[in-house]
Amino acid sequence: MVHFIGAGPGGADLITVRGARLLGEADVIIYAGSLVNPALLDYKKEGCQVYDSARMTLEEVIAVMKATEENGGTTVRLHTGDPSLYGAHREQMDELDKLGISYDVTPGVSSFSGAAAALCAEYTLPDVSQSVIITRMAGRTPVPEGEQLRKMASHGCTMVLFLSTGLLEDVEKELAAGGYPPDTPAAIVYKATWPEEKVYRCTVSTLAQTARENKVTKTALITIGNFLGEKYERSKLYDPTFTHEFREASQ
Repeated sequence: MVHFIGAGPGGADLITVRGARLLGEADVIIYAGSLVNPALLDYKKEGCQVYDSARMTLEEVIAVMKATEENGGTTVRLHTGDPSLYGAHREQMDELDKLGISYDVTPGVSSFSGAAAALCAEYTLPDVSQSVIITRMAGRTPVPEGEQLRKMASHGCTMVLFLSTGLLEDVEKELAAGGYPPDTPAAIVYKATWPEEKVYRCTVSTLAQTARENKVTKTALITIGNFLGEKYERSKLYDPTFTHEFREASQ
């Protein structure tokens, strides 16, 4: 059996209870060593074999899983955040299907949730933004034509950019072309929920400068939008003038 597990955003205690239990039961752990907090390996049992996938190809990863299965063991494939976001686990599952090896997925807390926590922010504020676009800047890995950053930016809603920290000059241009004013609030969140977490608040037009000044080149999320501003409407759910299923208006 292979268990794909989301490691959470970074903090070792932010993995799910199920994920921690499965880590402790695994005979083999394959983890994304360049991105996953190594403190998570403290959950492993004695004698567990550990592989760092940062130095492995897909074929090598599958070979380890296959060998473990043939020996009657259990493999944990530990991905960053939640594996459904930029986790590259679909291609592994397809290969396991070909081999007839069973697997399941344990979701994790995504780093975009960790970034919001670091910012003490709410992505979906009434009368500001009720949508969140999670995307990335095209670089060595392209994005589909219909998902070019300027097209995503044209919606004007909250945005969270993965895998884009080294491309911030291009990000600024694309966001401007999509319609974000230069003074739109933004923030760079470095290693959200890790012990070395840092938050750098800025604007759309100063993203690249802020990253340079603080020597941030990777392992950060970029957040954009007026959810970082001061103005918003309070929630109707807790408004004393608003009636809903569980409460009558009191004013």
